[in-house]
Parts: sequence; structure tokens; C-alpha cells
Amino acid sequence: MDRSYLMNTLEEFSLQCPNCGEVVTIFVDCSVEQQVYVEDCTVCCRPILLTVSCDEFNGINVAARREED
Repeated sequence: MDRSYLMNTLEEFSLQCPNCGEVVTIFVDCSVEQQVYVEDCTVCCRPILLTVSCDEFNGINVAARREED
């Protein structure tokens, strides 16, 4: 599969924390098409479960939910 459209750098992405509601910025590694990982909110420090996908047609898509959901 040709992945030349994916950048090998980190892309900045803003989202709303599902725990505290604040807008936070994460960095997405677009060299990986699909990934699921936990990152702590930079405001409330609670974990956010992130489901991330990157592709040439839809760009960056991030679903954020509380880890315990």
C-alpha cells in the first residue's frame, strides 16, 4: 500500500477533553494509519482514550472518550 500521502511528522490536533470539557492539544503521528492509546489531559490530568486514524481522504480523525467508558 502506498503511504506516501502520510506525513512522518507529528500533527497538532485540538479536541475537547471528555473528562473536564476543556479544549486540549494532542500530537498525532500520521505515519501510523490507525491507533488506539491513552493520553492524560493536560488540564485535569485524567486519562483520555484516543482512537486515531489518518488517511489521504479524511485527514486526521480522533475520537476521545473517558478511559472508564
